[in-house]
Amino acid sequence: VQLQASGGGLVQAGGSLRLSCVASGRTFSSIGMGWFRQAPGKEREFAAAITWSGGITYYDDAVKGRFTISRDKANNTAWLQMNSLKPEDTAIYYCGLRVSRTGYNPTIRDAYDCWGQGTLVTVSS
Repeated sequence: VQLQASGGGLVQAGGSLRLSCVASGRTFSSIGMGWFRQAPGKEREFAAAITWSGGITYYDDAVKGRFTISRDKANNTAWLQMNSLKPEDTAIYYCGLRVSRTGYNPTIRDAYDCWGQGTLVTVSS
C-alpha cells in the first residue's frame, strides 16, 4: 500500500487548510487511518484517526473542535479539515494506514502499517 498526502501550505492564524491522503495498492483490507504531526524538534504525535468501516473518529484534545477527519471508502481517500489554525499547529503532517487486524489503539504510531511522505503545514501569527 502506498499513501500520498497533500494539501499543506502556509496560512495565517485563524485560517483553514484541508489535507488529503490517498491510498493505493492493496487497500481492500484497510482498517483505519490516522493523521499524526511532527513539529520541529519534537516527536511525531497523534492528531486524529478514523476507522475505515464504521467511520468512528478520534481526536487529540489539542485539535478537538477545530479539526475534522473524514474518509471516502470508495476512493480510498481521507481528509483532515483544519479550522481555526494556530501557530502551534505548525508541523509536518503524516497519514498512516492500518491494514492488519482490528482491535488497536488508533492514537499510537505503532498501530499503523504504512505512512505517507508528509505534508508541511505552517501557521503564521
